[in-house]
Amino acid sequence: MKYRPLGSTGEDVSVLSFGASSLGSVFRETDDLESIRTVHAALDGGINLVDVSPYYGLTKAETVLGEALRQVPRDRYLLATKAGRYGEREFDYSRDRILRSVEESCMRLHTDYVDILFLHDIEFVPYEEVAAEAFDVLRELKQQGKIRFSGVSGLPLTVLARALEDEAAPVDVILSYRHYALNDTTLLGLLPLLEAKRAGLVNASPLSMGLLCMRPAPQWHPASEDIRRACREAACYCESHGSDIAKLAIQFATADIRIPTTLVSTASSDNIIRNISWTDEPLDEELLHEVLDILAPVQGMSWPSGREEYNQQIRA
Repeated sequence: MKYRPLGSTGEDVSVLSFGASSLGSVFRETDDLESIRTVHAALDGGINLVDVSPYYGLTKAETVLGEALRQVPRDRYLLATKAGRYGEREFDYSRDRILRSVEESCMRLHTDYVDILFLHDIEFVPYEEVAAEAFDVLRELKQQGKIRFSGVSGLPLTVLARALEDEAAPVDVILSYRHYALNDTTLLGLLPLLEAKRAGLVNASPLSMGLLCMRPAPQWHPASEDIRRACREAACYCESHGSDIAKLAIQFATADIRIPTTLVSTASSDNIIRNISWTDEPLDEELLHEVLDILAPVQGMSWPSGREEYNQQIRA
């Protein structure tokens, strides 16, 4: 496993990190014992950053992850969780709710502190509503030692850019998902701002929320038919050449040294062991270029999330 610096935090993170959303039975019904084995396999394989949220499985993911981590020395991993989103349409970034959220998360996770706290999916409420109390309470939590670093997460790159540009926002790290993958590299357009802010970056969803695999995309997936069709064609092309597009996608996401770490989520120990092994194998450059050509017509295409003002593209 390779490791890279996470902004100015002073921490080195594994190029592949573990997203615990799957432990909450978000994508399919999962077996808790297998989920626990998966967490242990991830850590044993060299992963040292684990990310979760009370929203995933409506606290189930945190609960299962906590059972897995209570068997592991606290200094073996960095733990990130989130606050502000608690349901499909339930958002609360008030001081009291964030303080209570962190206490509840720490109880479920069997820890006294969280390494990184993200304000979760901030694009769904007016920015001023987030800034009113949340930024101050993040500083308060740092002073109390309940969190070490803070940041924001969301889908539209514009909302992440706004937080990075806001001098009042305590953004040590951002979490961006599905904007650095084979079919969308627009996250690269945010790198100059991240570097100027000296902020860390966690990239998530290298499989583009399930588009870059042989299984059909789930019905709820918001991608257009054009994006779905191109990703399906790319996946079939890889299969016809004896390869797995998931392997290519993970290798692609973890190859760029400017991307400190990429989150993958699974509740299968076999899957996480395989994902880890892929990061140590050479990337098939010829196959990569052929797949990128297939995906070129939809490169950078996304879909709206949250408030209308945030749904603008940042292109590399």
